[in-house]
Amino acid sequence: MGLPGHRRTSSHKRRRASHFALKKENLATDKKTGAAHRSHQAAPGASEYNGKPIYVKPSKRKAEKAAKRLQKSKEKDEKKK
Repeated sequence: MGLPGHRRTSSHKRRRASHFALKKENLATDKKTGAAHRSHQAAPGASEYNGKPIYVKPSKRKAEKAAKRLQKSKEKDEKKK
């Protein structure tokens, strides 16, 4: 079993915690939409980043709803025929 180290003084604790402060985020603007976003991250709702197309994975619930809607539309088409 390890032994406790030396007592951590309040001044040492404050010096260690001086690095915990939050830093201001650098925001960039999207050239096409003009939306603000974090640097090196795609803007919300963007379809491409750095000239390359990106794919945004849909949430599971949205994918299920879309599949259900597609199924209903297929059933309607079959009834019309």
